[in-house]
Amino acid sequence: MTQTYEDFTKYGKEFADTGLKSFASFTKGAQAIATEAGEYTKKSFEAGSAAFEKLFSAKSIEKAIEIQTDYAKQSYESFVAEASKIGNLYAELAKEAYKPFESVVAKAK
Repeated sequence: MTQTYEDFTKYGKEFADTGLKSFASFTKGAQAIATEAGEYTKKSFEAGSAAFEKLFSAKSIEKAIEIQTDYAKQSYESFVAEASKIGNLYAELAKEAYKPFESVVAKAK
């Protein structure tokens, strides 16, 4: 009976330690994602402001259409690249958050 209690206490402590490690990894990953999203937002706002200024100073309709087309193309490419980067950060976050539990799952088998 005493051995069972000790085993239960040991596994409980190990699981709690693993949970804390996982939470630390999750927090670090979430912070990286938030930082990346903030930087992208700043860059996107700056690019939009610059495009608006160019558009406002355009001398002809053709030049305005060219400016708008270039801005739309650059915005799309930037968004796709950023979505890919954030997707990779989420995948890495999931791997890192699960990593501490791998040993617990292996022991359970």
